[in-house]
Amino acid sequence: MSQILKFTKMHGAGNDFVVLDGINQRVALTPEQLRRIADRHFGIGCDQILLVEAPSQPGVDFRYRIFNSDGGEVSQCGNGARCFVRFVHDQGLTSKREIRVETASGIIVPRLEADGQVTVDMGPPRFEPAAIPFVAEARALTYPLEVAGRTLEISALSMGNPHAVWLVPDLDAAPVAELGPQIEHHPRFPQRVNAGFMQIVDRGHIRLRVYERGSGETLACGTGACAAAVAGISRGLLDASVEVQTRGGALTIRWAGEGSSVYLTGPAVTVFEGTIEL
Repeated sequence: MSQILKFTKMHGAGNDFVVLDGINQRVALTPEQLRRIADRHFGIGCDQILLVEAPSQPGVDFRYRIFNSDGGEVSQCGNGARCFVRFVHDQGLTSKREIRVETASGIIVPRLEADGQVTVDMGPPRFEPAAIPFVAEARALTYPLEVAGRTLEISALSMGNPHAVWLVPDLDAAPVAELGPQIEHHPRFPQRVNAGFMQIVDRGHIRLRVYERGSGETLACGTGACAAAVAGISRGLLDASVEVQTRGGALTIRWAGEGSSVYLTGPAVTVFEGTIEL
């Protein structure tokens, strides 16, 4: 039996999403249907599918679920969180400019700014290997990772999802397509990992490409930008406020240090609305 779903296509710095209102319509999709929606030739096309649901606990406004283009559900997406707050505001689901949103990895607090940008309190990063998860004997600032016959010095942390950040001298020449999949599926990351390739321009600016777990390289990755900035700040290479230049646009990350929340600011844009029959 087919179903017709209303959707909104959005993007945050080129990281694009299909957003579904699961409050005013019933949304129950199989992994095959999710893959079809995400397919850029046979579906709508997107990096991730975002599902807005009613909260399942008191003290929060909405529940936020994220599905990668391979049909798998994941815990967190920073660019998606910005699109989420603009969506619920534009659709009249809330009049609040700041909302509390329940995700699989905890509560996030996105805020719609007066200039149209969106800031998200992403919560504090987690560095303990078991919390990432990452196989290591003890927490360290960086770790050696054997990939394709070479040893990479990476930072590993969680922003609600796992990230490996590798510092490269020239982002344009970085072997993202070659090493991204191998880092993603590395056995030391039992739940796979998002692979970030970071070039430091100066103490307040970095360039970044991310090979996302379950999606491949995207034009921007919000949690990846957070992870890269946090990795650089932790290593003493960056200041507390960092502009992250992705292939899709600029994001601003602020982090005051261990135990503090990471704040992500950037655009959230509606592209078009429509319906799809599945």
